[in-house]
Formats: sequence, structure tokens, C-alpha cells
Amino acid sequence: MTITLADFLKQLTSNPALLITVVLTLGVILVNGWTDAPNAIATCVSTRSIGPKKAIIMAAVFNFLGVFVMTMISKAVAQTIYKMVDFGDDPKLALIALCAALFAIVVWATAAWAFGIPTSESHALIAGVSGAAIALQGGQGINGGEWIKVVYGLFLSSILGFGIGYFVTKIINFICKDMDKRKTSKFFQKAQVAGGAAMAFMHGAQDGQKFMGVFMLGVFLAKGQGNVTEFDIPYWLMILCSVVMALGTSIGGYKIIKTVGMGMVKLGKPQGFAADIAGAICLYLASALGIPVSTTHTKTTAIMGVGAAKRISSVNWSVVKEMVFAWILTFPGCGLLGFIMSYLFMKIF
Repeated sequence: MTITLADFLKQLTSNPALLITVVLTLGVILVNGWTDAPNAIATCVSTRSIGPKKAIIMAAVFNFLGVFVMTMISKAVAQTIYKMVDFGDDPKLALIALCAALFAIVVWATAAWAFGIPTSESHALIAGVSGAAIALQGGQGINGGEWIKVVYGLFLSSILGFGIGYFVTKIINFICKDMDKRKTSKFFQKAQVAGGAAMAFMHGAQDGQKFMGVFMLGVFLAKGQGNVTEFDIPYWLMILCSVVMALGTSIGGYKIIKTVGMGMVKLGKPQGFAADIAGAICLYLASALGIPVSTTHTKTTAIMGVGAAKRISSVNWSVVKEMVFAWILTFPGCGLLGFIMSYLFMKIF
């Protein structure tokens, strides 16, 4: 099942519930753009391989390509997010709970951005929606078979990101140890731009699908169709999601770029390339398996692995501790916020 653009616009003008849902969903995608998408281009900007404006344009283009191409190959990540929770049989109450979750995610992510902390919007999305579903279903509402994929993704993104970043750096150092650094610097400057494009592509493949899954859930609930289990993602939604993400990156991305690309590890162009390639490989493996992982976790742990390959002390562990604390806090914090907001929304509406 799907929805055409003409039908969507018609419904949007006649269905206030759908309008509110769409505004909140786009708000979450916008927040993802300024808090998550900058991770993809953080290293190539911080090593001055490409300017911020050009990097944002590149991120926008490759985010869209990632959404488009990966969705054509497999929409498994979107389906996992869509089926992760059970909002019950009442579409009206389910829609209220979903809107409450989206509102909670925006509040949580905006607060994190204000402090320049690259929290995971993927985990905020999962936690907020889960908290709302639990509030709606009186302690139930979680589909364990789909939710466990999130736990797998948490470990996959952290361990693989660090490990691949470490070994790619070691391989690059071994290959280039006797080469002229001026020549390799020119090569890695171009390679780093390609690596940033690959990361932006995989960010679209992962996060684009997550938010489109939630968008489609909101559309069906607003139309009173709470029992839809299979759906196709329309092209217009892929374009809309990519444009809104790009807008978010252009608004507030530099704060996160500074923390991720400059705060944790001092990166040269070869190290930046290693981090980008490691992150992209990890995200591709997760997307191919249909496992929703955090692009933030993947990229930042890849950077940690790159720094550790040089020496452990080259990693700014105080910045790492702040990130880890934010990651740990996201699940209970945003989940509780989604739970509380769901109760409030149901009382008000």
C-alpha cells in the first residue's frame, strides 16, 4: 500500500490530524538534519578537504541518492521501524501517541544540539515511539522480535565502527609509510571527499528509511488505517525527506561538525578518509541486513578507532565520555519523555 502525492495533498488540506502529524514528522527529520547528518561530513570539513557549504550540498545530494537507491534495493529498515511497536486498534489514540512521541523527540534533540552533543536521533526515535506505545497500551506495545534488532544495531554500530576504523588506519599507514606525504595528501584530500559522500549516502540509506517508516505510519493512522502491514515508499516522500534533512544540516550542522570532526581526535586527511570508509562499510552491512543502527554511533566510534590506531592518548576521552553519557541517557530519557507526553496528549486531545 502507498499514497500518491495528489492524494496526500488532498488529505492534508482536509484532515487536521494528518497536517499536525506531518508537521511533527518533518520537524523530527529537520532535527535529524542538523544533529545527525553533519556527522557524515564532519571529518572532510574538519580536515579542510571541502568547504562547509559545498559539503552540505554534497550531503543533500547523496542523502537523497542513499534514500532512493537503498529503498529500491530493500526497505527492510523502514519496515523494522514501522513494525517495532504496536499502537493498538484505535487509530485516533494511536495517532495521538505517535504525535506525542515525535514532539518528545524534537524537544530531546533540540536540547542536545544546544549543548553541541551529537546524540543519536535513531535511538531518540526508537525510545520516544516505544515510550508512547507503552503509555498507550498500559505497559505493553513493544514487538520484541523487531525491537531486538535495535539492540543488535547498538552493539554492531559501536564495535564494528571502532574495529574497522582501527584496521583501515593501520592498513593505510602500512601502505603509505614510505611514500611522499605531499603526494599522498593530495590523493587523500580527494579520497576524503569521496568518503564523505559515501557516508552521506549511507546516512540517507539508514536514517532516511527510519523516518519515512514513521511518516508512513502517521499517514495511515491519520486516514484511520491502523492495520496496514506492508507499504511502498513513494518517490515524492524520498525527495521531501532528503530536502528537509539538507535544510536542517544547513541551519545548525556546524556545532556537531566541530564536536565530531575536531573535538575527539585531531585528524589528518588519511585518518579522516579511514573514518569515513569505516563508517560507510558498517552502515552498508547494517542496511543490507535490515538492522536500524545509529549513524552517530557508527561515525564517532570509527573516529575513536582511527585515533586509537595512532595511540590511545590521541583520543580526547573527555569528549568521548560526554557522548557516551548522552547515548546512555537517550533510551531512558527520551523514552520517559515520550511516555509522559503521550499521557498528556491523550488527556488534552
